[in-house]
This record gives sequence, structure tokens and C-alpha cells, in this order.
Amino acid sequence: MTKVAQTCRPGQSLSHAAQMMWDANCGCLPVTADDGSERLLGIITDRDICMAIRFEGSDLRELRVEDAMTEVVRACNPGDPVSEAMAIMTEARLRRLPVVDASERVIGLLSLTDLALEAARETAWQSPELSMAEVGRLLATISRPREK
Repeated sequence: MTKVAQTCRPGQSLSHAAQMMWDANCGCLPVTADDGSERLLGIITDRDICMAIRFEGSDLRELRVEDAMTEVVRACNPGDPVSEAMAIMTEARLRRLPVVDASERVIGLLSLTDLALEAARETAWQSPELSMAEVGRLLATISRPREK
């Protein structure tokens, strides 16, 4: 898991969210509540921003995060087994999975990169919890084109 350093709010502009992603060199941001709780409300990706611009036809500064974010978000908890997180990622075809605490406060993101790095680290173990083959199968599943 990568600890989340930045989140955005639903009312912020897509321009602001895009700048945050650029500055942090990341492709998504958790969207959290405005009340200071950091409770997960959704997620926005660089692709969401591009598609919103294309289909809304508005300026990046006029569109809000809430106009483009995904509101139905799957998440896991920090104590969940890696296999459970991977099952969620496989079923929902996610490249990134928010990690939330018991209060639904965002504490991190589990990404394919995190899984691949962990699998590589575990290759020397006699009984690795995570294999490169498992990460490869996950990537193949979520990369398969969706049916139209």
C-alpha cells in the first residue's frame, strides 16, 4: 500500500485535481468529504478528467470533481489479506484500491505496482504470500476490454 498524501474534494475544479495529480506524479486521487473527516466519497482518475472534458465540452476550470468522479468505490481495510484485496480488484477490474480505516477514512491506495513490487520482494521466500503469476493474472483480467 502507498500512503495517501493527497485527496481532493467534490467541489474542487477538475483543473485543481489535474494539477494535484501532476504535482504528485499519480493517476488518481481519493475524493473525501468536505467535513474534515477524510471519509471516502469517491475516486477520480486522470482518465475520468479526460473523458469529462471530451463529453462535457466544458473548460477544466468550470467542471467540478463531483462531475467526473466515480462514486461507487470498492475499498479494503489495512488488516485484510492481500488475497482478499486482489479478489476485489479482480472482480471490480481495478488498478487501484483505496484502503480505509474503520471510520472509512482514507489511509492509502493499493495499486498493481504495490502488488508487483511485493511479489518481486517475496520471490526469495520459500512460501511467498504473493507471486508474480498472481499479479500477472490480475493485470490480464483487469486489462481485458469490457464488452460493449
